[in-house]
Amino acid sequence: MSSAAAVAAVGIGVCAVVGIVLAITDLRSHRLPNALVLPLYPAAAVVCLARAVDLGAVWPVVSGAVGGLVLFAAYLLLRRLGGGVGGGDVKLAGAVGMLAGSVDPVAPLAATALAFVGAGVVAAVLIATRRATRSTRIPFGPFMIAGAAVAIVPALSPAAETVKGALASAASALG
Repeated sequence: MSSAAAVAAVGIGVCAVVGIVLAITDLRSHRLPNALVLPLYPAAAVVCLARAVDLGAVWPVVSGAVGGLVLFAAYLLLRRLGGGVGGGDVKLAGAVGMLAGSVDPVAPLAATALAFVGAGVVAAVLIATRRATRSTRIPFGPFMIAGAAVAIVPALSPAAETVKGALASAASALG
């Protein structure tokens, strides 16, 4: 493992630990405190840069920046339209997008889709079992963090890197 890969791995580990703390905090208090969310941005930026150095490519930085901006903007729009997400969710979305984007350009969208599907399933079960109503507030941060984990971890596996390399080789041979 190169030193850049080690830095990226440590950065992802730090983000994972903070993510667990954020999920627990949100479940208990329905809040995602800035003191925990905002440090995720520099940590995700370090991961973007370390992955770029390790891979010898600029795409992890570009994809991380685009993923962060797109998710931040999308969640901000949802908040402005009354979509039920809080300010902490908006800020967390940007960090999730950066981190996920550094691993795979599609991962921010996958993380978001997984978060909404997961929250929807849990909400439906809670409503069906009469443990919640349509107006019950359900913390969304844990679903965002779980969606990011499910989108990121498989993309980091050695098999995923092998498949990406083979696809890139095939694309360059065709083009």
